[in-house]
Amino acid sequence: MNGKAELAAFLRSRRARLKPEDAGLTSYGERRRVPGLRREELAQLAGVSMDYYVRFEQGRGDNVSDEVIDAVAGALRLSEAERAHLHNLARAVKQRPMAASQRQDLRPGQRRLLDSMTGTPAYLVGRRTDVLAWNPVYAELIGSLATVPARHRNTAWLVFLDEEVRSRYVNWETKARNVVAYLRMDLGRHPADPAFGALIEELSDRSEDFRRLWDGQEVADRTHGGYHMRHPAVGEFTLAYESFQASGDPDVSLIAYTAEPGSPSEASLRLIAEQADLTAAPEPTEPVST
Repeated sequence: MNGKAELAAFLRSRRARLKPEDAGLTSYGERRRVPGLRREELAQLAGVSMDYYVRFEQGRGDNVSDEVIDAVAGALRLSEAERAHLHNLARAVKQRPMAASQRQDLRPGQRRLLDSMTGTPAYLVGRRTDVLAWNPVYAELIGSLATVPARHRNTAWLVFLDEEVRSRYVNWETKARNVVAYLRMDLGRHPADPAFGALIEELSDRSEDFRRLWDGQEVADRTHGGYHMRHPAVGEFTLAYESFQASGDPDVSLIAYTAEPGSPSEASLRLIAEQADLTAAPEPTEPVST
């Protein structure tokens, strides 16, 4: 990742979405060549000099304090996730690329936990949205993962480049936006990971939808939500998901799906779990990445 380019692109995108009047400034009706706040206006709102802000946006500001970053975030009205992302990008400018991506290994207890969730679709996700492990109900929910090559067992890759997985999401656009926002947030946490660049390059080359959403610079952390889904055996239904960060490794999260008790969706999920019992195959043990 080019840290300076990422920082500049993110700040420009957030300046562009704010009108002067939204920030309490008077525009006097003048015509602007670019939308949103100008650099000098943002510098004024953040309480720093124009030259200092320009150097910060261009990644040339050495030792920019957290206070200044927070001031810029406040002036841009960033969300909590966006503020954290800005801090990550500011630190990323000084980091050197890693020679190779670090492998993520799971504890036996984490795999046993997945196996014990017999009626609940669940999986463990790591850096870059890599799918590290899953249970049979999750594989049945989105399509078999056992036959997908290890390097493609990645949520972003599956959502954008696997037609079967894409077809399982009725509101695919929502799922795609969320995945891209998570991926960008994680990129800010691990800017020196070379595997990020390879993944984003492949998705950008092969998916116009990914390029469109990636250019939006949206950022969000993975917490909870819901999707309207479909399955060949039961039709359409709705599930909610919750995300739980693994103890000891903040880069691993457990994602579990549930349905409203007593609802038609719960009945559909029960049928999917039964189908998973009939078609379950041993999960591959080869590593996702090294």
